[in-house]
Amino acid sequence: MYSVFIADDEHIVLEGMRKKISMEGSAFSLIGEATDGEIAFSMIQELKPDILITDIKMPFMDGLELSRLLKKIQPWLKIIILSGHDEFEYAKEAISIGVEDYILKPFTSEELEKSLAKVARAIDKEKQEEKDLTKLKAELESSAILLKNKFLTDLVLGNVATAEIFKTAKELDINLLARYYKLAVSDVRNTSASFDMSAIDEAKSALLNLSHSSPLATAFFISPVRMVSILKDNDKDELEEYSYNFAEAVSHLVSLQKSCIVITSLSSTVEHSSLIAESYREALRVLEQSRFYNKSRIISADDVAASCDGMLSLQENDPLVERLKYAQKEEISSIIAQYLEMLNDNSESFHVIASYLFVDVVVAVSHLAENLGGNIKELMPEILTHSFVENAVQNPDVFEKEVRKILESILAFRDSRIQGRYGDVILKAKDYIQNNFKSQDTCLKSVASAVNFSPNHFSTIFSQECGMTFIEYLTNVRIEEAKKLLRTTDMKGADIAYESGFSDPHYFSFIFKKTTGLSPRDYKQQLS
Repeated sequence: MYSVFIADDEHIVLEGMRKKISMEGSAFSLIGEATDGEIAFSMIQELKPDILITDIKMPFMDGLELSRLLKKIQPWLKIIILSGHDEFEYAKEAISIGVEDYILKPFTSEELEKSLAKVARAIDKEKQEEKDLTKLKAELESSAILLKNKFLTDLVLGNVATAEIFKTAKELDINLLARYYKLAVSDVRNTSASFDMSAIDEAKSALLNLSHSSPLATAFFISPVRMVSILKDNDKDELEEYSYNFAEAVSHLVSLQKSCIVITSLSSTVEHSSLIAESYREALRVLEQSRFYNKSRIISADDVAASCDGMLSLQENDPLVERLKYAQKEEISSIIAQYLEMLNDNSESFHVIASYLFVDVVVAVSHLAENLGGNIKELMPEILTHSFVENAVQNPDVFEKEVRKILESILAFRDSRIQGRYGDVILKAKDYIQNNFKSQDTCLKSVASAVNFSPNHFSTIFSQECGMTFIEYLTNVRIEEAKKLLRTTDMKGADIAYESGFSDPHYFSFIFKKTTGLSPRDYKQQLS
């Protein structure tokens, strides 16, 4: 199934394409539409369709500008341009952008079907090429790539003199010239029970294709499953936005491999190429904190610095605290095993050594809780009592059981604090949506502005924290309002559409049926 987004300000054209794309048995699925370029751009950034069908002439942002912007951040996107102008200049610009097809209005359903089939073949061909692991291996092993990778590896590790960076980069045909830089480090992980390296290889192939088609990114694999991307731009704000778009694209492409996830960390923005190595080290530190995540995430150093300063400043002289900062639940057994080994070596002094070790555990989890903004007296008050400690050290079995319980509790608290650090932002955003969803002007940009985030940054954290995209959430809120109006009023369908925040009654009916399985009319009849 190929996902399609359509952008056109002519409602008749939208309705015709909607019916054609959504026909039963079609290989295409409509996932969104918009009547102006700005809204389309915002929605497509979130929805990430396979195909965009867009008119050239639209309010606020025309189809060519929309296509140009999207090709920079979603280079895999296939675009079909619709135009009422048979002018060479339009067609020439469309070709330069990388548009797949150009259809003149008025067009027939057969012409649209033919164009979609052409684009589907192009998508299939690219997917097949990405699966050609022989090609990937040859590319990774070619002498030119090896030389570039060695230079880039030395660069991020700090082994290239500042004076030599641009000279060597130019010799290797690598463009690093820019005012600002940001490092993205992406770890590809296989989550299937039976480890499948071929799935990781296919994900890597897709990521290499992404980097090749992204003019602002220079990417390479520093290890078999870790991609480092040097992102650059002459505008700091645009680089910030681009970095989230790039990280989202990485997540999207890896997610196509069902057994793979990817964790991407973003460094702070720096102003000089000599700071690239420092940015890489910062991104690695951020990445280290994500070891316990079991789904794809994007983590920014700026966010970590703002919300987890305490965690990063934990006492370095306590080995257990240091280990608990980043340990996964599966590592608890190895921590306990070390304690038990120590106890076995000192069995004649079990009670004394066990008491010492248990207090060490209590002190460590107390420090960790405190630095994460918690209080051990509230989280686990029982472990501070003398009777609890005495009971816990009566024999090895009880010791192991109680230490495991404490460590599992503190790791759960740690994960909840880190993963939920955007709670206030999400609550504020949802409150804003609830109060403004009826306005057709409510969109990703307006909500992001209300919570003082850039649109791309907000989009990323919203989807990660809520488990759905912003567009999906807003649509659900509007559909729930429409259901309520259908249940409690005798308003006409078109009026309900506008009252719920939809700009087009036909699109409202389409989305309502897609969401509920019933048309608004059938839903109303079912209630009576």
